[in-house]
Amino acid sequence: MKRVVITGIGAISPIGNDTTTFWQNLKKGVCGVDLIQSFSTDDLPVKIAGEVKDFKPDMYGIDAATARKNDRYALFALAASNQAMKDSGLQVEPERLGVYIGSGIGGMNTFVAETTKMIQKGPQWISPLFVPMMISNIASGNVAIAHNAQGVCLPIVTACATGTHSIGEAYRAIRHGYADAIITGGAEAAVVPLAIGGFANSRALSRSLDPMQASLPFDKRRQGFVIAEGAGILVLEEYEHAKARGANIYAEVSGYGNTCDAYHYTAPRPDGSSAARAIQLALTEAAFREGELMHINSHGTGTPLNDKSETAAIKMALGEKTAHKAIINSTKSMTGHMLGAAGGIELIAAALALKEGIVPPTIHLDEPDPECDLDYTPNQARKADISIALSTSLGFGGHNGCIALRKI
Repeated sequence: MKRVVITGIGAISPIGNDTTTFWQNLKKGVCGVDLIQSFSTDDLPVKIAGEVKDFKPDMYGIDAATARKNDRYALFALAASNQAMKDSGLQVEPERLGVYIGSGIGGMNTFVAETTKMIQKGPQWISPLFVPMMISNIASGNVAIAHNAQGVCLPIVTACATGTHSIGEAYRAIRHGYADAIITGGAEAAVVPLAIGGFANSRALSRSLDPMQASLPFDKRRQGFVIAEGAGILVLEEYEHAKARGANIYAEVSGYGNTCDAYHYTAPRPDGSSAARAIQLALTEAAFREGELMHINSHGTGTPLNDKSETAAIKMALGEKTAHKAIINSTKSMTGHMLGAAGGIELIAAALALKEGIVPPTIHLDEPDPECDLDYTPNQARKADISIALSTSLGFGGHNGCIALRKI
């Protein structure tokens, strides 16, 4: 079994369109949730989101022709991938370089725009690029083209666990020798009226009119998640390959768990048992030892059901004593829920927390839910000599994923 490390990272998010800005804002507790600016919300029950601000494709080496031929989600993936590859400085044979980038929904902006054309003008006006811009695998395909990655390529779609499963499966591919390096993570751009209407009508979204009181993970006032957009992309590399070229290593990917609730198409299994098993699988593979200080970047959506069942899952996986010692946070309190991109951006946060020994806060956690009684790092970042970091993701369909990181 080969060892796998992180050698490059790239971020497009509601709190920063590069890794440095994203990380600094996380540590400061900056909230990226705001009133929606990109379209009118007059007829919508939800008025807020975590929108990416001031995004310009040409700032990331994306030319105008490419920008015109890609959906917003794919442009986020390209921009973050270009950042990650530049950060890594990776040189590898094309046949040994892969791409595992997923999206929970795919080209939602394109879907809405072309559907509107068909309704208003007729099918003859639909763009010939409709399908290649909309499909959820095209981000992986276009990133592979951009970086001449001719090896393994596997876009994954598991709703809000997409980013985590993409990275976990990339880790396994390198670990078993199918690639020397893989560009991996998730991208999403579904802040559109259609998606907001659907999520709102299923009672999943916060309807707060105050952006500072909307994304409230583990707080008893929580009423739903805040939809957000962006991309979190990492370069995973075989350790000896990275070491030989003197690469900067952020962390070692040391464990991965993947389970399914097999319970309900949107609600999590109430006792958290399947999610607990994903955590246990990751910890076992990472050779976790009792007494090590652990950080968990939780799924922490701010929905009434998730936060309660996730707390139960953590306790079940770790035992009460260890669970209460873990330093947990939800960066969704600052970014909102980036859906298929969440796992990627949150693993970046976990890796940087591990490397720097600083855990970002869960902001706006002012009235803790008694049923969510663990240490969620309320409102202030905390220095901590972490030995192991986890990132957990839970998606519609009962998909559970957990990745474990270690210092190297």
